[in-house]
Order: sequence, then structure tokens, then C-alpha cells
Amino acid sequence: MSSRGSGRQPKYQRIATDMRAAIEAGEYGPGERLPGENDLMATYGVARMTARQALGVLQAEGIVEARKGAGVFVRHFKPIRRRGVERLAHARWGEGRSVWEADAAGRELVVDAVEVGEEDATPVVAAVLDLAEGQRVCVRRRRYTLDGKPVLLSTSYLSADLVSGTAITQPDTGPGGVYARLEELGRRPVRFREEIRSRMPGRDEAERLALPPGVPVVLVARTAFDADTAAVEVNEMVLDSAAYVLEYGFEA
Repeated sequence: MSSRGSGRQPKYQRIATDMRAAIEAGEYGPGERLPGENDLMATYGVARMTARQALGVLQAEGIVEARKGAGVFVRHFKPIRRRGVERLAHARWGEGRSVWEADAAGRELVVDAVEVGEEDATPVVAAVLDLAEGQRVCVRRRRYTLDGKPVLLSTSYLSADLVSGTAITQPDTGPGGVYARLEELGRRPVRFREEIRSRMPGRDEAERLALPPGVPVVLVARTAFDADTAAVEVNEMVLDSAAYVLEYGFEA
């Protein structure tokens, strides 16, 4: 295995670049074990710490995962292509389909944990939904798994007064989900705003998403607005960054 890239790169970065290129070329397929620290030390003539740092870079990128006592392996997971515009079209949820099905692309997407209840609105949520601070909101917390792997944590906030007595307060909201039920209430979402940022996960997030050490999460905060420009839902999502490709298509 030959070193590629700039000589100004730290040695561990050059090794990581080689390994990444080898994975992309198919030399190491999903689920296959990579050369270990001893192998990299012998191949590149580097110290153990340098070899360990190189493998750590690939782990932080979500390309590989370490298995205790077994080594480092290429992650066996096909990224989800999240089409941010198409998935929210009225033609989808207005016909009774889930917006999440657009992400699955025929794969098995499962909500394996659902919690629904009422809480006092936080200052941030209250401000977006134009509620008094502490006013009650309906909170829907869900975890989504794809092909058996946790990929997304989602928490929705809606005015408790607005959705009281509707299927939105139940674990199963019915065909078309929350947005279809809001349309039945005369509060159909007609515009969405998404804000995206990234950070390292908290301990609970890392555990619930089964994230390898060093893998960041993508945060998507979506607000749904009705025809009167009033916010009707806030949805805060935490995504495994290595599991998603975020795609947005726009007209020129």
C-alpha cells in the first residue's frame, strides 16, 4: 500500500487517506476487517500511536467501526439519501403516505420507540409556536431504525390546545401522519423551514443511535407553517451523520 497525498500532511492523515481510498476502490468491502495497528506500523514504518490515530480518523468519519477484541471493520450500511424538498410535498402526506418513506427507498424503516405526552413549552419552542412560556405542548418522541440500525431521533412539538383529542396525541397518527391530521384541523402546512448544524452527540444520543466513538450527529430543526404563516409544528431531529446524505433540489 503506497502513501498518497501531500507530504505536508501528518503521517496519520496520509495513512487514513490511503485506507479511505482503498475502501472506496473496493479493496475492503462492507464488513471486512482493515489492517490493524501492527500491520500499519510495519507497512508505513510508524509508531503505534500514529497507526491508532489513522484508524481513529476513519472511525470519526463513520467509515469504519471498532469491534472490541476483533479489530476495525468497514461499516456495513448503505447511506440514506434524505431528499429534503420532495419528502415534504403535499402530494406525499396528502395522499396518506409517510414523509419518512421517502428516505427508506424500499428498505425497512421502522419506528421502534414512540413516546407521546404533554410538557411545558421551553422558551425556544414557545417563541416559535407563539405560545406563552410554559404553556402545554404535545411532545412526540420517536426513534427510527433502518435495516435494523438506529439512524434518527425525532422530537415534535405542537400546541396541546390545537391537537387535543386528535390522533396526533396517539402513538399512531394514521395515514399521512401529523401533517395530514393538521390539514383536517384546517391548519395544513404550506411552507417549511429547516435549519441544519452539526455537533458531537451527547451520551444518551450516542447510546440510542449506537454510534461508534467520534462520530458526530447532524441536527435538523424543522418548522411547519400554515397558510397564515403561523408555526404549527417544531420538529427537532438528530441524525447519525455517517448514515445520511442530505440532498436538496432547487429550481434555478
